Amino acid sequence: MADTKHTSKTYTLPSGDKIPAIGLGTWQSPKNQTSTAVKAALEAGYRYIDTAFAYGNESEVGEGVRASGVPREQIWITTKLNNPWHKRVPEAIDASLKNLGMDYVDLYLIHWPSSTRPDDSKKHYDDWNFIDTWREMQKLLDTGKVRNIGVSNFGITNLEKLLNDPSCKIKPSVNQIELHPNNPSPKLVAYCKEKGIHCTGYSCLGSTNSPLYKDPTLLELAEKKGKTPQQCLLQWGIQNGWDVIPKSVTKERIEGNFALDGWALTDEELAKLSNLKDRFKVCGDSWLPVKVFFGDDE
Repeated sequence: MADTKHTSKTYTLPSGDKIPAIGLGTWQSPKNQTSTAVKAALEAGYRYIDTAFAYGNESEVGEGVRASGVPREQIWITTKLNNPWHKRVPEAIDASLKNLGMDYVDLYLIHWPSSTRPDDSKKHYDDWNFIDTWREMQKLLDTGKVRNIGVSNFGITNLEKLLNDPSCKIKPSVNQIELHPNNPSPKLVAYCKEKGIHCTGYSCLGSTNSPLYKDPTLLELAEKKGKTPQQCLLQWGIQNGWDVIPKSVTKERIEGNFALDGWALTDEELAKLSNLKDRFKVCGDSWLPVKVFFGDDE
């Protein structure tokens, strides 16, 4: 069997930087619980924390990092540009760094391909879109404030638009997308791989009330392996070649999600999870002023 030290596995980005295979997600983590969750994760061995300006908890992520005593340079930090800040990229990264109490982030993503007007969240700028935003993102690499830049929630349609624009001199190093066996997105994952864009899987455990946890294939597999369904889902992602960022604020679950070393799913088990028939998305685009999902990921 291949090496099964999954928690120390990394994926090398075009810059040469290595993103860990598993990190702590903080979407929907309440502010008052985020700092302790981050500290617990770092104490458990995690070296990667994912946050975003839109989550409203960057300051607490920074507090948790400092409280852990783990040196900043040993931790991968990802944060994201909020939709109403697309025309103010330099100010946005400064605001995030101030919140985090850090000099740089390892990865800065366009959170959504929607340049939303700050004065009206139901409206998109007439004179600006994510291609203009990416032009500004590329300039950040010379500032030392970000090590790598990427995108999130980009399907093939929008990636094609971006990559084919003459202003796109530097490809996104990462596309952070929803990835779990009920939203496996094989076409999009294959497209990113072909273009040299690494994928991060968010909502990798489905979501709180996920139908995944009633799926007999997953439940039988977990029982057979003597593992939790969550551990099997994380293994599915890592072994398929993307990093995973499970969210939890519970110390036991944070530690359980990290217990991935010394075992693996077989090719047959991976295929079983890849072929689950049910489909659902945790994150849609109906709340945005523009459509961003076009059903082109399968």
